[in-house]
Amino acid sequence: MTSLNDYERRLIHYLSGDMGDSPTPFAELAGQLGVSEDEVLETVRGFQSEGLIRRFGATLWHQRSGFAANAMVVFKLDASRADECGQALARLPYVSHCYRRRPAPGWPFNLYAMAHAENRVRLMEMAAEMAEIAGAEEWRLLESQKEFKKTSLRLFDEAV
Repeated sequence: MTSLNDYERRLIHYLSGDMGDSPTPFAELAGQLGVSEDEVLETVRGFQSEGLIRRFGATLWHQRSGFAANAMVVFKLDASRADECGQALARLPYVSHCYRRRPAPGWPFNLYAMAHAENRVRLMEMAAEMAEIAGAEEWRLLESQKEFKKTSLRLFDEAV
């Protein structure tokens, strides 16, 4: 990839922040940048084909959405089954993200799934369902107690 020009750095700056809840976010972004929506989309597609952008994600503000109970459910699974189980858990509608990690000394868990529920009782039911789907005999529920920060990583300076 060649060096980024000012327009590309500004586009990345805006893309890395909160794009709001507009039904036409790229058109609004184009207006802020003084270019056409087609130009924004063409540049984004170029970033994707070059591997500069892998995906777009949405942040769920679970407290505002009515989810009062949230937890990371961690599982100890045989490494040969972790990917298959992770894919199955990731398809569950109440799992917002699911990933695999290497176990650490004293911490044998290698599959993590974040679940969101209306209340703690439902959260416990979900965790038990996930453990059954994964066939996990050993798992833990790490409940959220306080959120300290939830922001997008903002790249480049707006003034670029």
